Amino acid sequence: MSSLLEVRGVTKSFDGFRAINDLSFQIGGAELRAVIGPNGAGKTTFMDIVTGKTRPDTGEVLWGEHSRSLLRMNEAQIARAGVGRKFQRPTVFEDQTVSDNLVMALKAARGPFAVLGWRPTTASIARVAELADEVGLGSALTRTAGELSHGQKQWLEIGMLLAQEPRLLLVDEPAAGMTLAERELTTTLLRRLAETRAVVVVEHDMDFVRRLNCRVTVLHQGAVLAEGSLDHVTRDQQVIDVYLGR
Repeated sequence: MSSLLEVRGVTKSFDGFRAINDLSFQIGGAELRAVIGPNGAGKTTFMDIVTGKTRPDTGEVLWGEHSRSLLRMNEAQIARAGVGRKFQRPTVFEDQTVSDNLVMALKAARGPFAVLGWRPTTASIARVAELADEVGLGSALTRTAGELSHGQKQWLEIGMLLAQEPRLLLVDEPAAGMTLAERELTTTLLRRLAETRAVVVVEHDMDFVRRLNCRVTVLHQGAVLAEGSLDHVTRDQQVIDVYLGR
């Protein structure tokens, strides 16, 4: 399987603290991956490096079939190249409707002058309806985002990311604060999205990770400690010692 994203020998220190330590990581073009590990393991710094928010001290981050270096791009260029990131807290426009939020996400790919004169087209209206259906908000297009439940806001933000047509989605703790029903729907959504793109889920909730039923990467002290199915990594004595035994 060829890699969509390959992180090679990446190291990053902050004031003497090594947050990422010779990290190597690969993910294929259509794959669901869970990344777990104790606090301070380097999960957030890993996402920051991939999205261009943080520059590593050493190493390479290669992207796509032609192994382009993400380290030569800024955050906006990385997003345009197809890397989308969803933070733990949803950031939607609360006073706008679900439809308007998705329309604004569609517009984000255009230049400033084009945006000023932009009007919805038949195609963009259809695309918004399609995105809303994809994330389970097809019947909520006219509701304001502020009226939505926490889980629905998370889905809306995923829909806004999908509007940019990313090839890789980095999703930070999607299950946090969700009801059981919302968690089940989120599991189904992420598994379906991973059929056509790469989805990396950073999560603490072991029950949610088990529901995802995917390959798991365990980080510890900025490096990969173990990798494999959840059953495989949770039987690893090192993983038990540094993470599960706490």
